[in-house]
Amino acid sequence: MLDVCLLGCGGMMPLPYRYLTALMTRFNGSSLLIDCGEGTQVAVKEKGWSFKPIDVICFTHYHGDHISGLPGLLLTMGNADRTEPLTLIGPKGLERVVGALRVIAPELPFPIIYIEIEGAEQTFEMNGYRLKAFRVNHNVLCYGYTLEIDRAGKFDVERAKSQEIPQKYWSRLQSGESIETETGLLTPDMVLGPPRKGIKVTYTTDTRPTDSIRRNAKESDLFICEGMYGEKEKAAKAVEYKHMTFYEAAALAKEAKVKEMWLTHYSPSLTRPEPFMDEVRKIFPGARAGKDSMSVELMFED
Repeated sequence: MLDVCLLGCGGMMPLPYRYLTALMTRFNGSSLLIDCGEGTQVAVKEKGWSFKPIDVICFTHYHGDHISGLPGLLLTMGNADRTEPLTLIGPKGLERVVGALRVIAPELPFPIIYIEIEGAEQTFEMNGYRLKAFRVNHNVLCYGYTLEIDRAGKFDVERAKSQEIPQKYWSRLQSGESIETETGLLTPDMVLGPPRKGIKVTYTTDTRPTDSIRRNAKESDLFICEGMYGEKEKAAKAVEYKHMTFYEAAALAKEAKVKEMWLTHYSPSLTRPEPFMDEVRKIFPGARAGKDSMSVELMFED
């Protein structure tokens, strides 16, 4: 099971009813944060989730509405006597940018591991999931992220028995472990069926529509995508500042054949996204207007 929470869905500036950009996921005892805009700490507390399991923070890019909440979050983690390493992932310049922000958080009781994304796409394996960064099209270097959790094939009891594999090894083989025994090597493929469908979430903000989004979001269970503007007359403005309209996001969702899409990163001038959603759903019926603290538990299919 993967927990997903859209902590903040605002762009540019926080509002009394909308925090800035942040997404948090929880899986297998660890938490991932993507972006950390102003208000992220409050959003986490309001949701009732904890800072303690956060072991990875990713950044799409280094505009203030996506990273301004980081120094305070680091201080909170330090004041909670955290000693476990914290991994930060982001575009080129990560350590320089975070180093500048840490002028107000210079001493921390835990180490920070910096990973700068290299090239147009890069994949990271960590904490039981696969995280892929892919370049999008904003006015600064910017990346989207896809998180995937694989699911092994179903354990075949009859195959295990026919090969006389001792039952004491079954659970280890089922978890993907290979085992060296006196009679030879036992491998998971000896007892597992074909891989089953896993879980996939794609998150992207501050970008024009791109082929990289279509490709990486393909068949996602949840696609969280920027919708800066709902007003159709602001389409030219979206092009000029390299953002997206609701309708462009919906078209991407349709083309990528995702199950569900949440809009996020609204312009401060867009006070209510709901009035535009009927038109959006004509393009992609599975579209929803994201809002702060919106969450879902994504489960493996039976």
